Amino acid sequence: MAGPPRRPVSPDGAGHGTRRERARLTGSDPWRHPTVVSRTTVGRTTDDPVDEPVDEPEDRPGSAPATDTAVPTRLMVLGLAHRDGSVHGSELYPVAAACGISDETVRSCMRRLIADGLFVRDGEGRDAVFRPTDAGRASLEVTHQRHLMAYAQDAAGRGWDRRWRLVAFAIPESRRAARDAFRDHLRTLGGAAVQPGLYVSPHRWHGEVVEEAARLGIAEHVSTLSTEDLDVGGETNPRVLVDRLWPLAEVARSYEAFIATYRDVPERLEAMRQRHERISEQDFLPGALHIAIRFSECFDADPLLPPELLPRPWPGREAREVLARCRRIGVLAREDKAGPGLFRVFDDAIAHLP
Repeated sequence: MAGPPRRPVSPDGAGHGTRRERARLTGSDPWRHPTVVSRTTVGRTTDDPVDEPVDEPEDRPGSAPATDTAVPTRLMVLGLAHRDGSVHGSELYPVAAACGISDETVRSCMRRLIADGLFVRDGEGRDAVFRPTDAGRASLEVTHQRHLMAYAQDAAGRGWDRRWRLVAFAIPESRRAARDAFRDHLRTLGGAAVQPGLYVSPHRWHGEVVEEAARLGIAEHVSTLSTEDLDVGGETNPRVLVDRLWPLAEVARSYEAFIATYRDVPERLEAMRQRHERISEQDFLPGALHIAIRFSECFDADPLLPPELLPRPWPGREAREVLARCRRIGVLAREDKAGPGLFRVFDDAIAHLP
């Protein structure tokens, strides 16, 4: 992946550390902020169409991701969404430039988001404001709620009422686009395929499922039920079922890699802050983007199962703690505290922590 463009460091290193200090923080490239330690992204590039398999049980969240070599522009764009869901061109293009993303790449991404029915454009050029449609607002809200739920489950240490929720659907081929969108929504909510057209989750997802089915106009093709007795191929043990249906080992390895990369970053950021050094926008923005890329690789594949069903210890909790500390201290050390709010969704979730 192409990382943020390299820049000369000011001769005296004023404001954000000397060149030697940067080398100590990063361990390699002295022109990169300590949080910008990855230049590769694993997972689908969201700006390109991808052919999906249809309702295959083995097509589980986080399985066999492809390798992408471009900064996921869509992640950056959605990370700039204000709390009303709008994305402002006056913020979008400068942030993209600081992250090494060209104007044309940004325009291409916005055209795709508009074509996908997630945003509409108000105005032209860099003064444009991209406002979410109902579908776009729903997508942003799902992401927001996932982050809130993850931290809430971490704090409570529990979250399961011992019931399984199932969704069955048989949507005609003539409604393939709606079927694909519905299936993707179930996966986003953490569902796993038991068999073609049948998904299960331990979460109370009935309201979200029914609402999405109605929005897509396929409610008549969808059935829901819940049970305390789930039998899949003769197996009823909840922990064995979870291991069979969700790729938890893969998700855990991804979280462990994130932790290994970023575990010591909060301490280093705090040391910078204590020395009254500040992180410039040219460092803060790409740093925030790259840590979001790495965290999203883990988080987007995580079904966020209740703690009762997870192996102990579960690295997802530690990864979220590392992210929270990076965000809190990084924001405090940011030079321009009035700058664009990149990835507010993280900060909103963190703000709910005790």
